[in-house]
Amino acid sequence: MSSSAIPTLPFSIIADELERFRSVHPLVHVLTNEVVQEITANVLLAAGAAPAMIVAQEEVSIFASIAGAVLINVGTLRDTQLAAMRQAITAANAANVPWTLDPVAVGALEYRSNACREFIRQKPAAIRGNASEILALAGMGSGGRGVDSTAGSNTALAAAQQLARDSGAVVAVTGEIDYITDGNSTWATPWGHPLMTQVVGTGCALSALVAAFTAQAPNRLNAVAAACALAGISGQRAQAISNGPGSFKAAFLDTLYLLSPNELREMTA
Repeated sequence: MSSSAIPTLPFSIIADELERFRSVHPLVHVLTNEVVQEITANVLLAAGAAPAMIVAQEEVSIFASIAGAVLINVGTLRDTQLAAMRQAITAANAANVPWTLDPVAVGALEYRSNACREFIRQKPAAIRGNASEILALAGMGSGGRGVDSTAGSNTALAAAQQLARDSGAVVAVTGEIDYITDGNSTWATPWGHPLMTQVVGTGCALSALVAAFTAQAPNRLNAVAAACALAGISGQRAQAISNGPGSFKAAFLDTLYLLSPNELREMTA
């Protein structure tokens, strides 16, 4: 199926998933890079989750097993963090806690690429990355320019679908249009604004939101797609009342916080 034939996620599903998510108010165990911790925590809080960033190897296994969801983000990966991530994944799997992988800058750098290939063999619930990252993780590309994608999300659609089938994860490849797939069915979420790329951490925060939405989700495809849609809709609205990246960040958090299921059900486009 070509990208132009992918159906857009209905607002009714976004509304239902947001309502479910806020009723769950999940505790999200975030193992992420130091650059994005503040915006990640604030995005989760604004959406309706409870973030916690437990990183010590002495604690990660215990906390991952009691969390509602876990995020593994390899942005500033090093040996101690890698060891903690391995422990968290093992504990999450043993406790049936869904975990999400953000393969930041995978492809060009061997250390993180090897770690991510190891991780996807351990059954993540979801994978969220830009087009270059998803192409590299699927073995169809060599990565982007650092953390930035050099490919459009539509060029990674087939890679995302194959990666989903191979890993068992719901894969979200994000860009101008986001595509979310379980390997069989695929949703498009066409919302957002380029200004989102001018604020450090919006992509990593989205991965945390994806992880949060997998908590107690009866339909992970819809849950992950709804997380992407909510970020895009909030970004689009925030840009309209912003003067630049600084005011956008505050407006994005406010918009995400104020968006309601009833409002979404009344939207048509």
